[in-house]
Amino acid sequence: MHKAPPINSLILKLFPQNHIITTMPIKSTHYRQKIEELTLLFEISQTLDESRDLHEIISPILDKLNDRLSMKHGTLVLLNRETNEISIETSVHLTETQQRKTTYKPGEGITGKVIQSGSPIVVKDLKESNDFLDKTKQRRIQGNNRVSFICVPVIHGHETIGAFSMDKIYENLEDIDEDLKLLSIMCSMIAKHLHNRQKIVEKNQRLLDENKRLHKQLQASYKPDNMIGSSQAMQDVFTLINQVSKSEATVLIRGESGTGKELVAHAIHYNSLRASKPFIKVNCAALPENLIESELFGHEKGAFTGALNSRKGRFELADGGTIFLDEIGELSPMIQVKLLRVLQEREIERVGGSNLIKVDVRIITATNRNLEEEIEKGSFREDLFYRLNVFPIIIPPIRERKTDIISLCDHFIEKYNKKNNKNVKRISSGAIELFTSYHWPGNVRELENSIERAVLLSSDDVIHAYHLPPSLQSAESSGTQNTSTLQEAVEALEKEMLIETLKNTKGNRAAAARSLGITERQIGTRVVKYGLQNSHFLNK
Repeated sequence: MHKAPPINSLILKLFPQNHIITTMPIKSTHYRQKIEELTLLFEISQTLDESRDLHEIISPILDKLNDRLSMKHGTLVLLNRETNEISIETSVHLTETQQRKTTYKPGEGITGKVIQSGSPIVVKDLKESNDFLDKTKQRRIQGNNRVSFICVPVIHGHETIGAFSMDKIYENLEDIDEDLKLLSIMCSMIAKHLHNRQKIVEKNQRLLDENKRLHKQLQASYKPDNMIGSSQAMQDVFTLINQVSKSEATVLIRGESGTGKELVAHAIHYNSLRASKPFIKVNCAALPENLIESELFGHEKGAFTGALNSRKGRFELADGGTIFLDEIGELSPMIQVKLLRVLQEREIERVGGSNLIKVDVRIITATNRNLEEEIEKGSFREDLFYRLNVFPIIIPPIRERKTDIISLCDHFIEKYNKKNNKNVKRISSGAIELFTSYHWPGNVRELENSIERAVLLSSDDVIHAYHLPPSLQSAESSGTQNTSTLQEAVEALEKEMLIETLKNTKGNRAAAARSLGITERQIGTRVVKYGLQNSHFLNK
């Protein structure tokens, strides 16, 4: 429990030593004020003893102070060391909104200067002060009234943790010194309580910051089960998938061929509220133009030659679930009009039929075309584009996420090991260099095909550079035209063989020398020549 300062010490602070207090009737106004101040401080001391919670004690204290001093406004501010921000803890004659929105930095305005310096500031006339900011917008400086301002630091130990300020119209400016003394004593009395409050506020701030950090980390670390990628570009895509999955928004997935647009559509559906309902895929480029209307919307018996029975279209089959329209840019103008109606009305009409059929379908589309250019050419409807482009997701090409290449390679090696009963364990340094330097016009699909080929060709459980397709090894496709001399080429081959052998022998130079048919001294000379002394396989 907080112990109030001894009453004698308060008396000595309020009464000069050459004054004598008697029990005789007090006629002097000066002594009457002193007794009132002493009574106020005694009441504050009792209030402080009643509770440890600052909120329970500070409002009564400010009310007593206001009754004694008749303040226009009064504010108790607290310095948050976590954010280096000064905010209003409680006040007199301010609204909650004004309190919440008013903040300072140390050194800013009169309040900030008091907390920065640890010394009180008295302004006898606010009209003459350039430091008074009036952040609470109370228009304290009005007319010809002389409004004075007192700001006193709250100091705990050797640290300024807050400040109390008030403004008031004084009839006699000599009273300012007495009020300054009173406020200084009051601030010293509440310092311990305010320090405890400061620790609570700062702890809450740390918890809030940690919660935000973890929430952001959780969002950033979200990854669909069917997709691979740790690059920032893919993390951004995963975040968008996470944000849109639980909604009913129409999604337009854009990206080059082979980037994995269908995987994104899968991830959105199977993380949505429709996950237990049908997921129907349609490749608009693979269907003949004369059949695509029937495929999408169905047909009635006898609608055309060969229509022997009525048949549901893909939209009806997807009712309650999701339909994925891949290569949406390939649709003819006529089908685009019909699709626009589905988006607007959520109803279809079978080919050869006259009845409107309501469908509850979420639409996800994808394209590798520049639809804006297609709109300018007149081959794609602008109104349909805006209906589809509610929530766009752009998949980056693999050349913009090269840090994901090795992870993708590992995944595909595992996949085709199982499929072909192989046991490929690693990729050689030369092959890795080709993988990471190639520009992959076919994106992930081309990478997967290259790995499948290499797994089938490998005879020693290692993927070497010569197992990769010729396109990866040509100067034109890889952008690595050969400018080396014969000597440089020989040294490059020697270095690769040396690295591969040392990896196989786990850095054992003697074993590597025997494998290569040279002496251990020659191995040591080449290790130094090619700067391999600090290679991780030599330090195992």
